[in-house]
Amino acid sequence: MRTIKIQKILFYIVLIVGTIVFLGPFIFSVVVSFSDNKNLINEPGQIVRSGWTLKNYAYIWKDLPFSKWLFNSVIITFFQTVANVFFSALAGFAFAKLEFRGKNLIFGSMMASLMIPGIILIIPKFMLINGLRMINSYPGLILPGMVTVVNIFLMKQFFETMPKDLEKAALIDGCNYFQMFWKVFIPNSKPAIAAVAIYTFQSSWNEFLWPLIATNTGEMFTLPVGMASLRYELITDWPAIMAGTFLISIPTLLIFVIFQRYFVQGIASTGGKE
Repeated sequence: MRTIKIQKILFYIVLIVGTIVFLGPFIFSVVVSFSDNKNLINEPGQIVRSGWTLKNYAYIWKDLPFSKWLFNSVIITFFQTVANVFFSALAGFAFAKLEFRGKNLIFGSMMASLMIPGIILIIPKFMLINGLRMINSYPGLILPGMVTVVNIFLMKQFFETMPKDLEKAALIDGCNYFQMFWKVFIPNSKPAIAAVAIYTFQSSWNEFLWPLIATNTGEMFTLPVGMASLRYELITDWPAIMAGTFLISIPTLLIFVIFQRYFVQGIASTGGKE
């Protein structure tokens, strides 16, 4: 019994330390966002003496084009999330349930592409978008993220867990393969769709590198790029940056908390097959 109690104590200590490590920087950034001390991030010992204010949030919303950056992020994230859910589900269904020549070779090549670091693809991606004259535009920001191999893999794995009786019943009822996909498999794939949607939303909402490269005017900045633009050569307004960062994180936190159950079910259900 004593050994079990010691193990529990050690377990809770590890959990507490892990919580502090992960939540500590976030809590500190929230504290800085309410501070009137512009140099607080370099003087964390002054937290108690620092005054508290909402001016940083007012500055972000009124004096900066925050609403425009928010609109850009919402538009890009919305279209990329919807496109990823539809195309990833469609491709996953094809790889899981259809038989066609070269299927394994195509899927294997797609999975092999995951071994290529994403940073290497930035230059050819930029050259392609620039050649199509889509730099500094919504299509140029949206198109490169409309479908990802990881999401296709998740949907394929999920569809493979669904019983073949559904497929046979749909064929007997006269459904073609697209009707089978849309009317039978999609309604029964809510956990996987939720996982793909949350994963895509988080990735698109927090994307920094591609919007930074593909935009050249402040009006097309997304929220992460806009917040990074507040870092100047001689001085950095850390309280304002932290205020904007906290506002940016709210949608991701809310969506994950609300749909956490579906996300966990979707990820867990991709691990097995029928």
